[in-house]
Amino acid sequence: MAINIVKVESHKQLKRFVTFPLDLYKDCANWVPALEGDEYDTFNPEKNGAYDFCEADCFLAYRGNEIVGRVAAIINHKADDEQHLVRFGWLDFIEDEEVLKALIDTVAGWGRQRGRTEMRGPWGFTDMDKEGLLVEGYENLSPFTCLYNYPYYDPMLQKLGFTKDVDWTQRVLEVSSELPPMFQFANLVEERFHVHVVQPKSMRDMGKRYGMEIFHMYNEAFAPLHGFSPLTDKQIQAYLKTYVPILDKDFVALAVNDQDKPVGFVFCVPSLSKAVKKSNGRLFPFGFINILKALKKNDTLEALIMGVMPDYQQCGIPVLMFKYLHENCIKRGITRIIMNPQLEENYKVQSLFGEYKTIPFMRRRAYKKNV
Repeated sequence: MAINIVKVESHKQLKRFVTFPLDLYKDCANWVPALEGDEYDTFNPEKNGAYDFCEADCFLAYRGNEIVGRVAAIINHKADDEQHLVRFGWLDFIEDEEVLKALIDTVAGWGRQRGRTEMRGPWGFTDMDKEGLLVEGYENLSPFTCLYNYPYYDPMLQKLGFTKDVDWTQRVLEVSSELPPMFQFANLVEERFHVHVVQPKSMRDMGKRYGMEIFHMYNEAFAPLHGFSPLTDKQIQAYLKTYVPILDKDFVALAVNDQDKPVGFVFCVPSLSKAVKKSNGRLFPFGFINILKALKKNDTLEALIMGVMPDYQQCGIPVLMFKYLHENCIKRGITRIIMNPQLEENYKVQSLFGEYKTIPFMRRRAYKKNV
């Protein structure tokens, strides 16, 4: 039976788009759903500030009356216009080459209509969205903040002519009960460069004092990275509203200089993967209880984002921040940290963890293809 591609144009269709993975991965032990409400907000132009500089459409693949795949076609005009790119994201499909080809052809055609000559993905609107197809580490429970997919995705994309664009790697850091030797230099870093780690009363206090500046620093620190799109103030305000309530001050390290200006940050959160999976991505009626428990009692952290201002990248700022986090991990019973995806050639970041025992965890890949 032929594949029929339908553009998502109603709330009912968007619900089918958002919930399709719940059926596709219902028997997959290591897949973790997104929070359902977050997915709806992502594709709501009134709530997602990325629509101020992006355009996007979502598509469902049907075989008869059955949904067999989904994909989003996206253009980020701030990041993609110079190279005439179209992005694909939110790609999920049954193990059927015909389904994948129909979805990819739809994105390619959508892009060509808008003057695009190359397709890349899986990417989101910006780097704050989940990106990168999983190509190694299927045996591990997915971090709540990352994509998970079946192993057949990669070879089927390659068969359609996609080639590697970039890889991101993830590692697990083991948190020992003793501080690594490098932390003995923390006082020296503080004195020489006139910096220190903030000790906030609460995350609300930190967000109010430094929130906008932290994300402005994020924009500056991440600007050189592949495919990066800076956040607008509207987006920043939305992320602060979303994340400040769930972040724990023990697991957020913020370094400031003697003018009280942020120069480095690390955001971590207790792993929510098991809690979110247990509630199938729904907060209500009882899903939020599982999440609250996971935030309070856990042995695993997920690193969300980290960055240092360019002028301070050779000053040992990470030593201060990781010392603060490590001490709090010991206090709170955290024994491991799942690092956020890092570009495989970002050796500066990877070299920061030389004194930790690390274990390879996952590898993710973005692909490219002419359209």
